[in-house]
Amino acid sequence: MIDISNRPDFQHIVDVIPQNSRVLDLGCGDGSLLAILKKNKIMGLGIEKDEAEIYKCIEKGVIVHHGDLDGGLDHHLDKSFDYVVLNQSIQETRNPGNVIKESLRIGKKVIVCFPNFGHWMIRLIVLFNGRTPVTNLLPYLWFNTPNLHFLSIKDFEEYCIVQNYYVEDSKFFSERTKIQIFPNFFAKLALFIITENK
Repeated sequence: MIDISNRPDFQHIVDVIPQNSRVLDLGCGDGSLLAILKKNKIMGLGIEKDEAEIYKCIEKGVIVHHGDLDGGLDHHLDKSFDYVVLNQSIQETRNPGNVIKESLRIGKKVIVCFPNFGHWMIRLIVLFNGRTPVTNLLPYLWFNTPNLHFLSIKDFEEYCIVQNYYVEDSKFFSERTKIQIFPNFFAKLALFIITENK
């Protein structure tokens, strides 16, 4: 059984997606979120490029396809999923704007979750050490990180305004705690549910 007590992002995603929804998890990793959704009677499909992670998905009994998010999602029909999930994967894509645009074409709603580069600890590491920060959510060194883009909550909010995307919901977390005030400063993880504006 997968413990999600230390994954508030997983818990919130499970809470907001109704049963019998169709979900596409882009960059699904080891399939842990899909396995939880399946247990909650939510139909999920994953796309993952790391073959070692794909084997873990198969062990969990979730359906996963091998693919690169930047390679295109053309084969998916418009609005063929109720939700498309980008859980800590958008910052690893070469063209995140295009991936989000395609996700909104494929899904009725898109859940985007990412590490907040505006967190106070990251600001201090850069200010006092003058080095690329290494934290529990950004655990890689500059030369081996899969992250190609570093964004803050404010960056994403401004992006949604520029692109005319509607933010239906947003939640911010630091470990297991929900952050209510000054999330761009105090939250380590941000989660947005977005749709196309009508």
